[in-house]
Amino acid sequence: MFPLHGFSQATSAPERWEDEIMSGLEFVLAATLLSAPPGTPEPPVTADAWPTLQVALHQVAIDWEILDKREKQYIFSRLDDFENDLNLLRRRNQELADAPRVGDSQRFPDRATVNELLTFNRAYRRHLDTRQIMEPDRSYHFQHAVRETDRLYQVWDAVRDARCDFYYITVRRQALKRLRDLLGTQDYYTNHLPTHVPLWLFQEMN
Repeated sequence: MFPLHGFSQATSAPERWEDEIMSGLEFVLAATLLSAPPGTPEPPVTADAWPTLQVALHQVAIDWEILDKREKQYIFSRLDDFENDLNLLRRRNQELADAPRVGDSQRFPDRATVNELLTFNRAYRRHLDTRQIMEPDRSYHFQHAVRETDRLYQVWDAVRDARCDFYYITVRRQALKRLRDLLGTQDYYTNHLPTHVPLWLFQEMN
């Protein structure tokens, strides 16, 4: 069983157990549990210990940005699901270990702006498809432009996902990781985003 020695043993219980002042032990225990590899067996948690551990697990997971605040209502919401939920967050912790923090997203254009850029990107992509049909003798040039347009779409789509406030924080961090991989580390950390369509090909295509 997990003993939580920092939990008050006072005879007069508080009106809500959340009012108890937890020692740092619960947070150390929560961090230890979350940082272990998925599938690591753990002793069962007692019903008495669960409320305090639950708070610590939620707080640490939120601080580590592997749990969105909105997920508290169903992750670690029941003691019976402790093992499954723990392994879920352990997997997230591993997957997002090198992902940027969500605050990085504030360095990039807002979602509304990015939506407009992506709409133009798709319109330009359709224009290229039409020209390929009408000018088959220049098919190679158009195919190159299509590939580059699609590549730029992936970059800006990652920016949009990272800037979507209604996405869970883990989804936004995955988008930032994808964006960093697409841009390269130097361009990512210097905010060097490419154009949303291959402007350098316009003159060549025309």
